[in-house]
Amino acid sequence: MKKDNFKKTDLFILSFILITAFIFRLYKINIPLADLHSWRQADTAAVARNFVNKGFDLLHPLYDDLSNVQSGLDNPQGYRMVEFPIYNIIFAYLYKLWPIFSLEVWGRLVSMFFSLIIIAVIYYLTLKEVNRLAAFFASIIYAVFPFFVFFSRVILPETTALGFAFLSIFFLYLFSQKTNHYSLITIHYFLSLIFLSISLLIKPTVIFYGIPLLYLFYLKFKKKTLKNPFFYFYFFIAFLPLLLWRLYIKNCPQGIPVSEWLITSVNTASGLQKIFFRPAFFRWIFFERINNLIFGGCLTVFFILGVFLKQKKFLLFNILIAAFVYLFVFQGGNVQHEYYQTLILPALAIFSGIGASYLLKNPKQFLQPAISSLFIVFIFAFSWFFSFYQVRDYYSYSTDLVQMAKIISSLTDKEDKVVTDRQGDTTLLYLAERRGAPAIYKDLDELKKLGYKYLVTDNSQMIDKMKTSFYPLIFSNDKFSIFSL
Repeated sequence: MKKDNFKKTDLFILSFILITAFIFRLYKINIPLADLHSWRQADTAAVARNFVNKGFDLLHPLYDDLSNVQSGLDNPQGYRMVEFPIYNIIFAYLYKLWPIFSLEVWGRLVSMFFSLIIIAVIYYLTLKEVNRLAAFFASIIYAVFPFFVFFSRVILPETTALGFAFLSIFFLYLFSQKTNHYSLITIHYFLSLIFLSISLLIKPTVIFYGIPLLYLFYLKFKKKTLKNPFFYFYFFIAFLPLLLWRLYIKNCPQGIPVSEWLITSVNTASGLQKIFFRPAFFRWIFFERINNLIFGGCLTVFFILGVFLKQKKFLLFNILIAAFVYLFVFQGGNVQHEYYQTLILPALAIFSGIGASYLLKNPKQFLQPAISSLFIVFIFAFSWFFSFYQVRDYYSYSTDLVQMAKIISSLTDKEDKVVTDRQGDTTLLYLAERRGAPAIYKDLDELKKLGYKYLVTDNSQMIDKMKTSFYPLIFSNDKFSIFSL
């Protein structure tokens, strides 16, 4: 496959795709933060909100959960010691600077912005490594397919980290090309290094995209790669901030959620269950998620075709390898949570685009030209609708939950610590703008001694039990009750 150079035509095509992608991502942008994975989004947004309310203390990010639910240790300060809060800082600062939108809308807009960067890099790399048609299909898939769209506008750090990672790949790709401009080579090298370092701080799981970066160094220096000091300097400096952050957060173990299970297991109603290389892993990831949810059941044919086509250039294959190594390492997390698949979306879009373009450019190998074009349109349309039929529910949220939050806010003070009987889900705490515990993790008398003032529960058995206790009922309706502690 002959590669193409970036021309004015590509600028027009890419602009059209980016505008389309932006419009798609505006769908329900201002809904309350109670959609799919709201508990995880709430934790991310809470860190940003505490930056706004309490000041930008980057080394002590705080969220709303003061319990021991996530780490197993009491966390009375509410430390959130996971990824370095660069993503949270960006949209918190934007909200502070221009409060024309809500904090949640700013969080979604930042994710959207970095998803557009990913689309642009996908287009450029696929154009250079394959052809213009493949670049169009790959980027339009990422731009408009429902699963891609939803997880490009959630308040989670994955898309932002992925955006920086792909910027790193883009600039190292430019560095690997032959040029006589020494200053440009230096700029590309250091920009790639900086963006890789930022991406790792935002989400360490993007480390797997070090695989295409290694390949690009090999393209540049060939057999001398392992003897070149620039190779070692690049990765040492890029990984150093992440290493320092991970060493630092060990001083605050109560703020570090338990995460070992993400590699091998899933949480079920009966406890942790091993899924590592079990048939259930392959069914959930490759059939339920990739085939049905992401590809809508039909687009898989283009992806498979793209993967098995022979190519003389291997950068894109290294991106695919990075995505699948990530899948197989974090098997538990990928089965447990749909948002874990965010990091594999670029590879899926690229190779689906390659497959679709090959079919359109070589129709006689399969069908008649006119039939091939109709077949591609049919596959894209049906895949989009089948995917949207499932993904549309991701935008849904409980109006009852939002109303509950408003009632809690009206009956309690901002500094009151609240216990919500939500099995660890912090969504209600976030919506009510209260800090506390998302589960009854201790005896109520002990919680009272710890300073908790109210218990919120929608569990009928708990409500009946509380009504027979000496804790006064201060509010009740057919949805939930609030008791004073």
